[in-house]
This record gives sequence, structure tokens and C-alpha cells, in this order.
Amino acid sequence: MTKKERVRLVIEALNSEYGTEMITYLHYETPWQLLFATILSAQCTDARVNMVTKDLFRKYRSVEDFANADLPELEKDIYSTGFYKNKARNIKACAAVLLERYGGEVPRDIEELTALPGVGRKTANVVRGNCFNDPSIVVDTHVKRVSKLLGLTRETDPVKVEYDLMKVLPKEQWILYNVQVIAVGRTWCISGRPKCSECILRDCCASAV
Repeated sequence: MTKKERVRLVIEALNSEYGTEMITYLHYETPWQLLFATILSAQCTDARVNMVTKDLFRKYRSVEDFANADLPELEKDIYSTGFYKNKARNIKACAAVLLERYGGEVPRDIEELTALPGVGRKTANVVRGNCFNDPSIVVDTHVKRVSKLLGLTRETDPVKVEYDLMKVLPKEQWILYNVQVIAVGRTWCISGRPKCSECILRDCCASAV
């Protein structure tokens, strides 16, 4: 099976199972809420982040509120997401930059996004894909692991994986692929205990056993 054929079969299986509706697992109403929620999601489950932001976004209702937040208090508010000191510091600093440079709005450009405190390519691509509908590939632990097992990349560095996937996946699938593969990683392609015989991608996976 060529890589092109494999990609076609992967996309057909994913779209058949999950559809093509754009969704995100993080709850948000504005681009800055998604930006801060994604920062919180590092080394934390989306479910936990959603529990935290439910109250957090009621308490801090604007970018200004986060920029002016008392740091120890913000740390306490997000404590359960882990790495709370770094996350609180980055969110507060990020909010300040958004106010100073962008009038409180979240920029669309990848370079401007990744220049914000606490924002890497993963976070930037989440925002670009979901808020601005810009074709983007988000490489988290599930996407990196499953894509390598599928045979779509040999890389382990997230940025290199991102560029490999950009080469083989059609642009209209970039945003969808992340959401769909996360579901695969949580349901069948579980790290250390994959359920290959049950997986929807078993017929097109280079590593299926």
C-alpha cells in the first residue's frame, strides 16, 4: 500500500466514523477563552480544564481581568490543572500582551500567536483552526503517536510531525484530523494497550497487529 492510498483510506475511515463537523473538546465562547483554556490543557485532561474554566471565565470575564489578576489568586483558581504557577504567570503575561499590542484581540497570524507568552505551535494551531478556520494541524500526544503508528510520519518531534502531516493530508482535513485522531487514541489506539482488532483504522494502519 502506498502512502497516498493509506492516507485516502485513513481519511475515509475517520470521516465515516466521526463525520466532518468541526468540534473542539475545550469549552469556550471567545478566541481569548480558547487561547487560555488551551494553555491550561498542557499536561491536563480537557475534562479537567472544562471544569476549571466553567468558574474561571465567570470570575475573569475579559482579557483585562486576567491581565490585572492577582497572581497568587489566579494560581489558586487553576491549581487543579497542574503546573499552575507557570500557567498562571503565562496567562497573565499573555493577557497583558494582548492588551498592549492587539487591543485585547487574539491575533490570527501564527508568528504573532507563538510570540505570546506560553503559546507554542500546538496552542496557536488550536486557536487558528477553531476560531479563524485557518487550515492547521495540531500535534498533541495522541496525534503524534497514532500518526507514527499509521505510517504517516517517522518523526517524534511535534513540529516535524506537523510538517509531515501537512505534506500528506489535504488541507480540508487538517483541522478535522486532530479531533478525529484524538478520539481514536482515546478509544482504540491507547498508549501501551492498543485494541488493534477493534480499531476503525486496522485495515490501513502500518502497525496493526
